[in-house]
Amino acid sequence: MERAEEELERRSKFLNNLIQKKKANEQQEQHDCLNVRVRASDMPTALQNRAFRCARDNLDSMPAKLDSKRLALALKKEFDSAYGPAWHCIVGTSFGSYVTHSLGGFLYFSIDKIYVLLFKTAVEPLDH
Repeated sequence: MERAEEELERRSKFLNNLIQKKKANEQQEQHDCLNVRVRASDMPTALQNRAFRCARDNLDSMPAKLDSKRLALALKKEFDSAYGPAWHCIVGTSFGSYVTHSLGGFLYFSIDKIYVLLFKTAVEPLDH
């Protein structure tokens, strides 16, 4: 009986590993399609994908020259309206940063040759 349980556990781990690999491959294919590369993140995958899609759509709608302020504003508005206030976005081809962010609210990625830093901070009411 114990041997059968061990075999079931081994098979379960094997199948779980296959599922994780398939999900990772699908995610990579989507990133390749959008020309996205994640540099650093602690953001859930669904939010990351929303940011990638929003960035891609906005870039595709721009004329040949990058409007970094427009892209940053679009991402900020998208995330403020969908996930609550206090999202911040920095867009450019070269910048440095050091930010504090809320848990699960940090994404640094490149799309084409543009770098995007999107992060959320906590909003606390002011006491008067």
